[in-house]
Amino acid sequence: MGEEVEHQEFTRADRTRYREKVRRDLDVFAQMLREGRFRADDPMVGLEVELNLVDEDGDPALKNAEALAVIADPDFQTELGQFNIEINVPPVRLREGGLTSFEEGLRSSLNHAEERSAAVGAHLVMIGILPTLRAGHLGPHTISANPRYRLLNDQVLRARGEDIAIAIGGVDRLETTSESIMPEAACTSTQLHLQVRPEEFAAYWNASQAVAAVQLALGANSPYLLGQELWRETRIPLFEQATDTRSEELKIQGVRPRVWFGERWITSVFDLFEENVRYFPPLLPVLDDEDPEAVLEAGGTPELPELRLHNGTVYRWNRPVYDVVREPGGERVPHLRVENRVLAAGPSVVDTIANAAFYFGLVRALVESPRPLWSAMSFAAAEENFHAAARTGIDAQLFWPGLGEAPATEIVLRRLLPLAHQGLLAWGVDQPTIDRLLGIIEQRCLVGRNGAEWFVAATAKRTTGSSREKRRRALRATLLEYRDRMHAAEPVHSWDL
Repeated sequence: MGEEVEHQEFTRADRTRYREKVRRDLDVFAQMLREGRFRADDPMVGLEVELNLVDEDGDPALKNAEALAVIADPDFQTELGQFNIEINVPPVRLREGGLTSFEEGLRSSLNHAEERSAAVGAHLVMIGILPTLRAGHLGPHTISANPRYRLLNDQVLRARGEDIAIAIGGVDRLETTSESIMPEAACTSTQLHLQVRPEEFAAYWNASQAVAAVQLALGANSPYLLGQELWRETRIPLFEQATDTRSEELKIQGVRPRVWFGERWITSVFDLFEENVRYFPPLLPVLDDEDPEAVLEAGGTPELPELRLHNGTVYRWNRPVYDVVREPGGERVPHLRVENRVLAAGPSVVDTIANAAFYFGLVRALVESPRPLWSAMSFAAAEENFHAAARTGIDAQLFWPGLGEAPATEIVLRRLLPLAHQGLLAWGVDQPTIDRLLGIIEQRCLVGRNGAEWFVAATAKRTTGSSREKRRRALRATLLEYRDRMHAAEPVHSWDL
């Protein structure tokens, strides 16, 4: 969830000082870009996966503090809900067997964590939304103990001025309200990080936006919320609504949402940070003592803490990240990353790594293409694709340059898999790894089965009536089967029904 902060009260003066400081940070960031202070000659990639905790019956287990205590691994961290944790897989270079390292590291860590957390009655599940959640699990009493989450909850609700309304239509329809931001905790994702040079950032971000819909169609894994079958990737509308600080009147006025696809292709990474500062008032105006101008003038690398914290409270599906890392020699250097936040968690480790391979390869090929894809696609079309893919998943019809309206699977098979293959070769990935991982994406398209499709079909086979209780029992039984299959090494397209 970003930088750690203590729970506190903010005055009007705090907010004024914070606004001034974040603008100073932005000016220093612009100077660093002009002076070429960033390094990315040998870029790395990263992976984070958010997980749900369930008990023996498949119901949410509000035990993240106990689970983290027994897992005792710094790669695992707390998340917003007491039924959530997150794993940060160590970053790698793709040319050094990075995808294999991701797969082996993630599987090993999950096996270790499952063994430890099971002892306290908490089992791990990688899925976009836990289908056994009930309304009682999404109240203020289930927020994690970390002060940041309580503070964020208070500030979002204060900015909004009223309870949060959730309205999502799909096969069923859900309308409810929440007195906290806890519906956000229902959304667990896979986050892919790609370090890039400043001069290439705009191209990588634009490429990531253009392919986000295809990622969603292939990787949809959130078909149920509070017992209702909604979108194939219900995370998207749920997250958009659960963290919305706008009242209905502000929405009508056109005020931008904090969970944001964006509104245009960009020409520089600075565009995104400037938009964040210009359009969004601070949620967490926590001030640091750093003097960024003085640090830069002295030859150091400023942390820019206010700019980074503010950036972390604008929830773009492809987020720009400024970070400072310590190199092996001890030197602290700044770098930039695209954080791709589109995908749901799961359904299996190998599916997760196949999704990562497809994304990393595809955006590399698109960036190096003689004609940028985004020059042939309007930004509005990319956004329409994004929500169409979230709604219907692998059956989505998307617009694609040169094809017009076409099934997402056809676009992938005809156009995008060869590009992803080309991009992975350019990253230095070996041919057997490419064939194995992209073969999973190909088979998913040919079979027409991702996590959402499997879960809906498996639940339907168990549902013998239309009552809410029968649906609930079917969801619980399907989730328990899903959890067993998740820990196996087989991709979801091969799961029996």
